[in-house]
Amino acid sequence: MNEQLKGISVFVTAVEAGSFALAAQRLHLSRSAVGKTVSQLEQRLGVRLFQRTTRSVTLTDDGALFYEHCLRALAEINTAETLLENGKQSVSGRLRVSMPVLYGRMCIAPLLAEFASQHPNLSMDLLFSDKVSDLVEDGLDLVIRNGKLPDSSGLVARKIGEHRMMICASPRYLLQHGEPQTIDDLSHYKVFNYINAGVPHRWVINADGGKKSEFIPKARVLMDDLEAIADAAIAGLGIALLPCWLIEEELQNGKLVRILREDLDNVYESHAVWLQTSHLPLKVRLAVDMLVSKLPTSIN
Repeated sequence: MNEQLKGISVFVTAVEAGSFALAAQRLHLSRSAVGKTVSQLEQRLGVRLFQRTTRSVTLTDDGALFYEHCLRALAEINTAETLLENGKQSVSGRLRVSMPVLYGRMCIAPLLAEFASQHPNLSMDLLFSDKVSDLVEDGLDLVIRNGKLPDSSGLVARKIGEHRMMICASPRYLLQHGEPQTIDDLSHYKVFNYINAGVPHRWVINADGGKKSEFIPKARVLMDDLEAIADAAIAGLGIALLPCWLIEEELQNGKLVRILREDLDNVYESHAVWLQTSHLPLKVRLAVDMLVSKLPTSIN
């Protein structure tokens, strides 16, 4: 049985990655090791599984058929391992998590590093990207996402925290230019705004009747780095919308002042997202439970 299963996980990873090089990265192997394993599998089966080029690999008809059955077999094996793992409450294997760069570095990664230290048989890949990661294509166990989640079948999400976005400026800037009293006043001030994938961030306000209204402020400067926006605001260069977890210290020491408190209702939820499965792996469940219990929440 062991001989029959040899190389199947490498084969499946190569299919999902689309190249031996990317599969090697996910498996922490060399590209040559992946290629050798696949070649040995093809030799044992007596068929060619991939059509190879210098840039990519594509499945043959035999490869596609084999891949379909391999997925079913691995799913059954993973289910059995999960049941056994849950029974003995032992966390092992490798956990791959993707998260937004700054939020992940400041809020998520320290907690997951602590979690890893509590489970010596667990390995982790912590990946930082502000792009929306694909759980299947990127070979991930878990992704952390902020804000409203799009409808998506086959995925499960759990709220792990929430935080408020705050309009703020330095005391020096407000002393020089005065403090805006309404959202409409912002058009007369220098505003910095965040941009992601070419799309400026939308600010949220409480409109008449308590309904939420969204708008994009007229910003003279757009940046795709929240830390750079915070630095500009602290330096007295303008007004910015920033998350509470990033500027908590600056608000406490007076380097930044929150303004337009009554007009803004910009609370963001943070979610952990994973693929829907009949038996959630223990490593994923315990990691999410830990984030829910320890992730700092500040919406004041």
